[in-house]
Order: sequence, then C-alpha cells, then structure tokens
Amino acid sequence: MPYDTLQGLPEAVRQALPKHAQEIYLAAFNNAWDQYRDEDSRRDDDSREEVAHKVAWSAVKQKYEKHGERWQRKP
Repeated sequence: MPYDTLQGLPEAVRQALPKHAQEIYLAAFNNAWDQYRDEDSRRDDDSREEVAHKVAWSAVKQKYEKHGERWQRKP
C-alpha cells in the first residue's frame, strides 16, 4: 500500500522523523513497493510491505542519523 501523503505514513514514522526525512521515507517506500512487487525480487521471506519499510528506513539513514530520541540531518 503506497502512501499518497505524509499524513498517511505510520504514526511512529511521523512522530520520529522531521518533515524532510518523512518525504524521503515516503518516496523510498513507494519506489520499493513498485520495485519489489514480485516475490522473486525479494531475498528473504519478507512481505512486500516489510521490504518497502526496510528500504525506506535505509534511505532515511543515508541522510539522517539519530541523536538520542531525535533524528538530525547528517553534516
């Protein structure tokens, strides 16, 4: 289930991430949702949604890092 808006993201994501990081998460999730449509394209037994969330978090972690409870843009 791709996300249309930031408000559609899981509450935990919305509460944890700043707006720009949420935008990264949304775009990465939606791209992964399309890319991993077929089970054969996934390495593990993870569902399409699980893979998309993993990809989205990975994309966020490329630009942001967690300091305590807050996510901040990397220098």
